[in-house]
Amino acid sequence: MKNKRAYTATEKFLMISPSKMRPIANLVRRKSYADALAILDATPKKGSKLIKKAIMSAAANAVYSQNGQLDEESLFVSEIQISEGPRLKRVWPRSQGRRDILLKRMSHIFVAVDEGEAK
Repeated sequence: MKNKRAYTATEKFLMISPSKMRPIANLVRRKSYADALAILDATPKKGSKLIKKAIMSAAANAVYSQNGQLDEESLFVSEIQISEGPRLKRVWPRSQGRRDILLKRMSHIFVAVDEGEAK
């Protein structure tokens, strides 16, 4: 009997802007597990390493929950969401004693993998 539950993983408070992560997430959405890892290995961006870590964690959760009876090759990335985390506010000195506020943005990643064919 097949389990219809998706297996999930989250990564929170990552020091990278969500706008930099979303184009990378769009590359691997609805791809098979092996294809997603290959795409992320070939992408030379900081966000690709962070997304790869989250996908591998979701796949490990899937294998662990099935007591090792689930094959990683049958998994695909069913859902991936990049949401905005809190912002760190930093002061940026300007001329004549003024200042600007520099916002350091954070990201949260939610990944779900599921069994079956990638669409």
